[in-house]
Amino acid sequence: MIKQTIGICSWSLKNNLSEITAVLQETGVRSLHLDVAVADEFAEAIQQNSWSISATMLSFPQEDYSTLETIRETGGIMPDDVWESNRQLVVDAIEKTAKLGVKDLTFHVGFIDHNDVVGYQKFTKRILELADVAQENGVMILMETGQEVAADLRHCLEELNHSALGVNFDPANMILYGKGDPIAAVDVLAPWIKHVHIKDATAATQPGTWGTEVPWGDGEVGHKAFIQALDKMGFTGAVAVEREAGETRTADIKLAIQRLGEEE
Repeated sequence: MIKQTIGICSWSLKNNLSEITAVLQETGVRSLHLDVAVADEFAEAIQQNSWSISATMLSFPQEDYSTLETIRETGGIMPDDVWESNRQLVVDAIEKTAKLGVKDLTFHVGFIDHNDVVGYQKFTKRILELADVAQENGVMILMETGQEVAADLRHCLEELNHSALGVNFDPANMILYGKGDPIAAVDVLAPWIKHVHIKDATAATQPGTWGTEVPWGDGEVGHKAFIQALDKMGFTGAVAVEREAGETRTADIKLAIQRLGEEE
């Protein structure tokens, strides 16, 4: 049995409360990575079922994942035309996360590009401003992996040096974006990893295009080696199953939970 707490991501089942309830009851899992947008809607069920919330998640309305180029342009906190509204979304999410008694808020911050001096300065100013708000509320912002290689994310975190910034590690994203080996990345980012997604993928056959998300254990992450890498770094936090593609999400999530339960 794995050492981590297994959960599921609410948005993987499109925030359908009845379906989420059924999956949790059937599998015996009692942890949710909760989309902050449905926190109020889910509050009664969370309390009645004694579910734990491993973290909250925020997404931004302007984000376009159609291609790698569109998400690079529209992702996270970088687009200037929506920065003020997005800043307020993050502040509200931080406050709601704190009210729930949850310590971690995850989101895609946007692409980190050290070669773009002006853009990188803008990014650091904005993320530090948000991190200060998070710290004041007893919350940590977890930046999701995948949009840059692990070494660049580590370099950024070292430069920022803020105690309210960490990593939500998604191994599949590194493959989907073509940003390196997720197993090796665990070692690179270990000091900042606070929360983990269980998601798998196969790499793109054509450079510059998306890889393909697949059920956990069917892709190129190397699911047994990944859990072993988490064990090696001493990670005993939450691993939340995320499935964002396919027409059999419920079955795929149950399969992932089953496979996790078989890990030694």
